[in-house]
Amino acid sequence: MWRRLGWLLWLTGWVPVAGADVYKYVDANGRVYYADERKHPGYRLIIRTPRPRPASGGGMLPRRRSRFAPLIEQVAKKYALDPRLLHAVIRAESAYDPKAVSPKGAVGLMQLLPRTARRYGIDDPRDPKANLEAGARYLRDLLRRFKDVRLAVAAYNAGEAAVEKYGNRIPPYRETRRYVARVMQFYGS
Repeated sequence: MWRRLGWLLWLTGWVPVAGADVYKYVDANGRVYYADERKHPGYRLIIRTPRPRPASGGGMLPRRRSRFAPLIEQVAKKYALDPRLLHAVIRAESAYDPKAVSPKGAVGLMQLLPRTARRYGIDDPRDPKANLEAGARYLRDLLRRFKDVRLAVAAYNAGEAAVEKYGNRIPPYRETRRYVARVMQFYGS
């Protein structure tokens, strides 16, 4: 039932593409535990979130990338950023989808949270140019603050406070570590 419900919600657009599987474990005392990964063999998969299909040469990713490439190049130059880094963050954040919305409410190409959009004076984070401008400024500020691409990328994902909390290191959050690895992989390609 859960699997069918998950697919139905995903197909109707109620479940964002970015998500996680849900595992359930009931211990000997009847306490129920949920996790986004199988912690041990007792955890059972109850919801599988559909994953986006990898973009092929004819997929949406190349078309979206080419649509926004001139604007990305322009904004990267304006804020003295490596355009490859900006492309890598956008690819990891939204796969160049200006309509993307995360489960946490992040919006647009650079997946700006409402507080980040306000911080950078953006009224409509759904506007691709405004979103890109604010996201690029934020990334530039993080690079200046942490003086390390990996730490800036980690802070973009987990927040500045998280990076500082762990002694200016990548926080030990699985999502953040995976995110940094993905961005750095895209950055290198």
